[in-house]
Amino acid sequence: MAMECGFSVIGRLGMPRSPVLLHSPFFTLFSSSSVKLQIQTAVVPSPVVSTSSIRCEATQASNARVIPELADINWDNLGFGHVPTDYMYIMKCAQGGNFTTGVMQPFGNIELSPSSGVLNYGQGLFEGLKAYRKADGSILLFRPEENALRMRMGAERMCMPSPSVEQFVDAITKTVLANRRWIPPHGKGSLYIRPLLMGSGPALGLQPAPEYTFLIFVSPVGNYFKEGLAPINLVVENEFHRAAPGGTGGVKVIGNYAAVLKAQQAAKAKGYSDVLYLDAVHKRYLEEVSSCNVFVVKDNIISTPAIRGTILPGITRKSIIDVACSEGYQVEERLVSVDELLDADEVFCTGTAVVISPVGSITHLGKRVEYKNRGIGVVSQQLYSTLTNLQMGLSEDKLGWTMRLS
Repeated sequence: MAMECGFSVIGRLGMPRSPVLLHSPFFTLFSSSSVKLQIQTAVVPSPVVSTSSIRCEATQASNARVIPELADINWDNLGFGHVPTDYMYIMKCAQGGNFTTGVMQPFGNIELSPSSGVLNYGQGLFEGLKAYRKADGSILLFRPEENALRMRMGAERMCMPSPSVEQFVDAITKTVLANRRWIPPHGKGSLYIRPLLMGSGPALGLQPAPEYTFLIFVSPVGNYFKEGLAPINLVVENEFHRAAPGGTGGVKVIGNYAAVLKAQQAAKAKGYSDVLYLDAVHKRYLEEVSSCNVFVVKDNIISTPAIRGTILPGITRKSIIDVACSEGYQVEERLVSVDELLDADEVFCTGTAVVISPVGSITHLGKRVEYKNRGIGVVSQQLYSTLTNLQMGLSEDKLGWTMRLS
């Protein structure tokens, strides 16, 4: 007995910075062995709404599986930890070649050569973005093309091939829809998406790996910091540095994060939420928190450290700057000293995982400074509400940043 179903993907990208997005944006859905898909896509020459219609046909003999309801987990108790889901996406490429069509396969362990470039020399990058479920059940991505462009920039720095922007967004779309039952209900969290690019081929000598793997897995998540939107407490690190000029601090290299663990663990043992790093040259200018960008508010002027090769160009950071400017705030990207930090009216952090996290106190050289309202300031609250309402589809997306999947 045959059955038919229909659903669609509606994608909307903001004005891209790369011309490749202007000429050939496309989005498709995943297929499985149990469902036959007939896909019609429309290639759109400009960043406007595009629609891919899908007609599903399955017969009883094909053992078709209808997309299940939400996974049976406690959605009210989500932290920021890994929850295994159903599927992951894998695509491979030889050095000097181009990535071709990837495959969706059950989530599980992967095999790597003991002499792979990522294991021996750290030749690897990752990205992070989220999918949100709206109140009507539809799914939104937030600026996935920006993650694609950042990965391509990082891949060039690490001598790695990278998926095109279209391949990246298509793979994200397929992976999210294949795992849609793991997307939390509206207001209960989000689906964190982790794309990885790594040198998977063997390379005993120091050289680029001969083969590369692009992999995406996902996990439902709640708040990154246990405090949620409650203020976090940071300590300024004076001994260790996250990055140095000429290094890889400005790209999302896997090694950037292992290097902060020692200082972070020491800080958490003393009751702090995380560590704020200073520049490695003058040791007086703010860089970033372990995995977040930092903003300082003084007299309604918002300042954040300028991107000069040692600070990751965060996509949430970029979005907050644009949102703040659109709401009439003056935003300055410049050198910000630790003295200005201690004299600020408000301080907050931004990142994919945290979105915005207000800072309640900063401790520097034994001196603790607490901020107004214990950290939840007017500016940080306003920007948090504006951005999260946009990400979750609660407000009109006049900037074209969200991409609707279903």
